[in-house]
Amino acid sequence: MNKKSYLFMALVVIAALIALSACGNSNNNKGNNSSGSPTASGTTGGGEAVTVTVNAKNFEFDPQEIKAKVGDTLTITLNNTAGNHGFAIPDLNVNLKNGETATVTLDKAGTYEYNCSIQCGSGHDNMVGSITVS
Repeated sequence: MNKKSYLFMALVVIAALIALSACGNSNNNKGNNSSGSPTASGTTGGGEAVTVTVNAKNFEFDPQEIKAKVGDTLTITLNNTAGNHGFAIPDLNVNLKNGETATVTLDKAGTYEYNCSIQCGSGHDNMVGSITVS
């Protein structure tokens, strides 16, 4: 092969490596997967372990309101039942895709808004909910 062919092959390999690394999935949000309403399942560091599966469909979350107490450890799993949706809690640095789980410790009282983080259609702006920590 000539010099141009080697150069072309090297560029193809580099492009392929960049494309593959961009498609990687890093899921640092570890936790338990469950379904239904929020449930307390033991104690950790002064608070309860609260586990919630948020079901997303066009164009709403279920539940739309989650309640917890200061000190609770909240584990959330996103389950898309219709459509392609994400789940973001900007104030807690949470952004989930379908099937992913995040665990956060709720250190401060307040209301934390969540929303769909993937543009999903005309009702996208209606996909909101809140976590009330007291």
